[in-house]
Amino acid sequence: MDLKQLEYFVRVAELGSFTRAASVLDIVQPALSRQVRMLELEFKQTLLVRNGRGVVTTDAGKLLLEYGRGILYQVERLREELGRARGALVGHVALGLPPSLLKILAVPIFREFKEKFPAATLAIREGMSSGMHESLVSGRLDVALLYNASPLPDVDLTPLLEEELFLVAPQGDGGPATPVAIGELPNYPLIVPSRPNAIRMLIEGELANLGLRPTIAFEVDGVNAILDLVAEGFGYAILSQTAVANLASERQYRLRSILGDGLKAKLSLAVNSHRQITATQQGLIDLVRQMVAEHLDRAPL
Repeated sequence: MDLKQLEYFVRVAELGSFTRAASVLDIVQPALSRQVRMLELEFKQTLLVRNGRGVVTTDAGKLLLEYGRGILYQVERLREELGRARGALVGHVALGLPPSLLKILAVPIFREFKEKFPAATLAIREGMSSGMHESLVSGRLDVALLYNASPLPDVDLTPLLEEELFLVAPQGDGGPATPVAIGELPNYPLIVPSRPNAIRMLIEGELANLGLRPTIAFEVDGVNAILDLVAEGFGYAILSQTAVANLASERQYRLRSILGDGLKAKLSLAVNSHRQITATQQGLIDLVRQMVAEHLDRAPL
């Protein structure tokens, strides 16, 4: 048995699919299947069995998964300790950020990470909360910032802060600049991201509690594209305080706060609950919390 075979098995077992694991590991599926089969031959045990939805672990597979995670963690710890002996943390970590935070946090996080952990490497990936949850489970991401995340299987959430939401109108809109109540939102044709965008799901849920539905004018994925359409008068947007604070030119828009305690964008830090956190990952977590506190001037939770 070599470590690569063990890593392959753990990924397949965690994801329940050779196809998904092959995509995550960037290996062709026949080669992945062959490596797992070599493990089974070495242990003289069936480790995985196929069902209609993918694969599940046998009793022997569950045991290997439990020990395999620990072995891979210890190997990563060894790499870190050897790096520490040279005076630096080592390893590769990946962070996921939602689009509204990427522009604000990416540069300061990279700058601080490079200064504090020069022997380690960092990847930052943009994504929606639903996709980043899957990436945390699969191992593509080590840490992510998620908006309005419900309790999730396989993921630990730490609330960081909450933000107000604003109705963004085109500058030529003749409506008042006063706050708008949640129940008034169906009066405004909205330009929104496709489901399962966290803020859209929040809006739909809060309106459903009142027996109402939003008026959807267009579905567009991408804050910049949404704002371009709003500026041209095609509709209205609902954005977080962070996104509003970083509008390219506020003169193109009119902003109205939205009344209601339930309609808040809540930001949480997320990690995989099944994997032990390495020293380098913990360093990234501490750094992200610091950067959020410094660059997002909101109400902490």
